[in-house]
Amino acid sequence: MDVTRVMAAIPHRYPMLLVDRVEELVLDTSIRAVKAVTINEAFFQGHYPGRPIMPGVLIVEALAQAAGVLGVESLGLANSGKLVYFMSIDGVKFRKPVEPGVLLHLEVEFVSKRTRVCKFAGVAKIDGSVVAEANFTAMIADPPAEA
Repeated sequence: MDVTRVMAAIPHRYPMLLVDRVEELVLDTSIRAVKAVTINEAFFQGHYPGRPIMPGVLIVEALAQAAGVLGVESLGLANSGKLVYFMSIDGVKFRKPVEPGVLLHLEVEFVSKRTRVCKFAGVAKIDGSVVAEANFTAMIADPPAEA
C-alpha cells in the first residue's frame, strides 16, 4: 500500500504523516508499515542540534498511525472521514534511539476490538532490533459536524 492509500485511511499530512508505506496488511489482524527517517524531518532541527534523535513520542505516534490504517482498512472506512483517537497508552518502552538515515519498521497487531474501541500492541524496529514498544487503545469517531 503506497502513501496515497495511507492518506485515504488517515487524515495526517506533512509534517505529521509518519507512515510512508504499508508492506503487509492482514485485515482484522496486523499491519507492517515503514517510516523512512531522514535528516530533513522538521523535528531534527531542535531535537537535538548536533545529535539528531527522533522524539520518542513521535515513534509512538507512528505506531498509532499504523494502527489507524489497520483499524480503518479492517472496518472498511477508508475515505469515510472517520477519525481514530487515542484513548490510552500503556507499557511504553524505548530501547534504542532512532537517528536519521534509517527505516523505522512499524508492526502493530489487534489485541481486541469492539464496535468503536480497539486495542493494539505495537513494536518499532530498525534492522530487526526493537527500538520501542507500546500498547494502546483507540476510538473510531465520526468526523466533526460542519458549522
